[in-house]
Amino acid sequence: MTTQSNTPAGWYPDPPGGPATLRYWDGAQWTQHTHADQQAAPPDPRVLRQVQQQAGVAPSGAGGGTLFSEPVLVVNQKAKLIELTNEYSVFDQHGSRLGSVTEVGQNALKKILRFVSSLDQFMTHKLEIRDAHGRPQLVLVRPAKIFKSRVVVERPDGQRVGEIIQQNMFGKINFAMNVDGRQVGAIKAENWRAWNFAIVDHAGNEVARITKTWEGLAKTMFTTADNYVLQIHYQLPEPLLSLVVATALTVDTALKQDSRGWG
Repeated sequence: MTTQSNTPAGWYPDPPGGPATLRYWDGAQWTQHTHADQQAAPPDPRVLRQVQQQAGVAPSGAGGGTLFSEPVLVVNQKAKLIELTNEYSVFDQHGSRLGSVTEVGQNALKKILRFVSSLDQFMTHKLEIRDAHGRPQLVLVRPAKIFKSRVVVERPDGQRVGEIIQQNMFGKINFAMNVDGRQVGAIKAENWRAWNFAIVDHAGNEVARITKTWEGLAKTMFTTADNYVLQIHYQLPEPLLSLVVATALTVDTALKQDSRGWG
């Protein structure tokens, strides 16, 4: 297989000239999953319903089988009566598991405060976005805040990707996605409670959309679960792609931590 950077993203024979399997090239690297792997598991009807009926996202072509090469990501929070550690599972549009998000670095005092109060919204939060094998792909830190949120996005080796910075406190909450001090995109809430978001590039063109999906009456009333669907309209360049994925996979904890809708 060729790995030249000018090779367009798509499926290619693996090994070269072999008809048995195909591997996906995302424009920068080969994924770990073959086309045969993608077709092995039957679609999950619950995820299909969440994507197509609840989020209104039409079926799209197969992606590359990773967090950064799928056109649709389904983010489902682990249902808990009391949330002491934020945990999410991430699937593709058919229900195949792509990865997870988990909060790390919490001490006992912080868990106690989360149990007895809502003060955790003013504390520092650190989350890891991991692939299907549990390997960290992105690390997000939301420093302690009083009013406006700021999220620092890094690679696992500490390399800075960019920042997601809250722009306002009232009304429809907006966030800027900045890289090296310049804005490369924005996240715009479509109502004051910030349930749904449009993600735009530096020119204001919509490149992705986050839609909150209904998790059912029982979960809504008695648990903390929040579920989202991310639709990426076309293959995005880096570092915008990583910032969009980071935003979608952590929108509830990192951006919408205050349940009153203040961000």
